[in-house]
Amino acid sequence: MKMKAGRILLLLLCLNVVTFGVIAGPQTCPASDLESGCSDSEEWKGEFFPGIPKIKYEGPSSKNPLSFKWYNAEEEILGKKMKDWLRFSVAFWHTFRGTGGDPFGAPTKNWPWEDGTNSVAMAKRRMRANFEFINKLGVDRWCFHDRDIAPDGETLEESNKNLDEVVTLAKELQGSKIRPLWGTAQLFLHPRYMHGGATSPEVGVYAYAAAQVKKAIEVTHYLGGENYVFWGGREGYQSLLNTDMGRELDHLARFLEAAVAYKKKIGFNGTLLIEPKPQEPTKHQYDWDAATSANFLRKYGLIGEFKLNIECNHATLSGHSCHHELETARLNGLLGNIDANTGDPQTGWDTDQFLTDIAEATLVMLTVVKNGGIAPGGFNFDAKLRRESTDVEDLFIAHISGMDTLARGLRNVVKLIEDGSLDELVRKRYESFDTEIGAHIEAGKGDFEYLEKKAIEWGEPRVPSAKQELAEMLFQSVL
Repeated sequence: MKMKAGRILLLLLCLNVVTFGVIAGPQTCPASDLESGCSDSEEWKGEFFPGIPKIKYEGPSSKNPLSFKWYNAEEEILGKKMKDWLRFSVAFWHTFRGTGGDPFGAPTKNWPWEDGTNSVAMAKRRMRANFEFINKLGVDRWCFHDRDIAPDGETLEESNKNLDEVVTLAKELQGSKIRPLWGTAQLFLHPRYMHGGATSPEVGVYAYAAAQVKKAIEVTHYLGGENYVFWGGREGYQSLLNTDMGRELDHLARFLEAAVAYKKKIGFNGTLLIEPKPQEPTKHQYDWDAATSANFLRKYGLIGEFKLNIECNHATLSGHSCHHELETARLNGLLGNIDANTGDPQTGWDTDQFLTDIAEATLVMLTVVKNGGIAPGGFNFDAKLRRESTDVEDLFIAHISGMDTLARGLRNVVKLIEDGSLDELVRKRYESFDTEIGAHIEAGKGDFEYLEKKAIEWGEPRVPSAKQELAEMLFQSVL
């Protein structure tokens, strides 16, 4: 009976294959079909997301989770297409290397294309999945760490060879439209970097880190990358008792100077970015926040060579809002890119969640609009699925939600600008400086003797209300 049932099931499956071939044309290998002879592991070109269509804009009334409700790429807003304001990017490491594992539990993600290895063949399969995902999502940028896209070898030469092989495929898959928003080197996972890379007390590690960054800049340039990021997760200290902080900061500056020189030598015109983070995994990271990073760049004469990649979750870890960090970067002429994510207010670590808070997204876009955009930077989704979200479609839903949230924030900024009430409230608050003496002060001509005479002449000043509640009301009215 079991054999008969098996034959019937096989017949039905064969009929299904024939029917699909007639209706849908040439069949592709399903991502889970790793045991069949449909393709080999090296050049496998099956469809990774066979049930997912290309994501389209359907408008706010749509109930389809696999559609955009607010992000309409070609729609013009404030003189630019929405896609040019937002310049979205997919983060390879969270999307295709995220496992759902945490310090208390094993991985929960078991994507159908994974074979359990970290081989070059598997890396190439992931790269194909990456570009199918990008194309179906409708974005044209991606970001990567070198060791996320290709496996570490036993030697630096072998690691570089592995990277070259995968990057050659990536270049082919990119075509003429897609390119990296940025690339970077992973200088935090391997045990050799336990004391840091550019700030390691061991000169051999410093040299190895330099060689790895050199190669990562080269491949970013080869792929047409628009930026290159330095995230110093281990560039800091656990204790000052055994740390020469001044020497480590000097070494970090020399390292970045060498990166600038090499970038120029090979003709890479992308922007170099520093990504501030206060802590985790180190107790204190040297690029703690935007202001600290700006001060470091000024001290070492690097202010014209670097900009900042602001991550919202890192902002909250440093005790600031994302809006504060973005404004600090903007006012210093350093806003280069945004890692779009958020943390959980009930936890104190870097949870890297997709940004879905409409109010926060509106504040983020306020800064972006004031900045005139962030090109050649963009919005990279440095965000991962929750541990408990394990369906392939969840990858799409999460990105759609994040994209729609920022698009809605942009639309809300338009409402604020068109209404003008919030801008007028701010203007009135500072209107006493829109006078002759105010202009005198702002021009740097208000010396203390002159101001003392004015204070005696005017007497006790009248201090008006800040109207904070009204400002909050006006802001909330567009949400």
